[in-house]
Amino acid sequence: MFCYEMNRKVFIASSWYDLAVSAPFALPVTLSLVWGGMMIPLHTGLGLETLEPLSPHGVLFANFFGSVVVIWAIARLYLADVRLALFDGVGRGLFCIAMLNALMSGASPLIWVFFVPELAFCVLQIVGCIVQRQRKLTL
Repeated sequence: MFCYEMNRKVFIASSWYDLAVSAPFALPVTLSLVWGGMMIPLHTGLGLETLEPLSPHGVLFANFFGSVVVIWAIARLYLADVRLALFDGVGRGLFCIAMLNALMSGASPLIWVFFVPELAFCVLQIVGCIVQRQRKLTL
C-alpha cells in the first residue's frame, strides 16, 4: 500500500523534477537558450512542424510559469511538508488540462514528454494524500 515514506519520496522527487524542468523557463536568457537552442532544433530534427520563435507575450508567460514553479519547488523542498502534496497534485491536474487543451489545439506533440510525468505525479500525490487521510481516520 502507499505508505507515508513513499508519499514523501514522490513529493520530494516531484519538487526536484519541477526545479529541473522549470528553471530554464524562469529567465528570458535561459528561455532563449532552451527554446532556440534545443526545442526548435529538436522539433526540426524529429521532422515535426517548425516551431516559431516565441513572441514577447510568449516569453513573458513562459517566464511567469518558470518563476512561479521554481519558487513553489524550492518552497516544497525547504518546508518538506508532505501536506503540500495535495495542493501540488491539484496544480498538476490543472497543468495537465492545459496541456491537453494545447495538444488538441495543434500544439507540439513534444508536450507529451511533459504531460506524462505531470499526470503521474498528479495521480501519485493525490492518491498518496487520500491513503494517508484514510489511514489517519481508521487509527
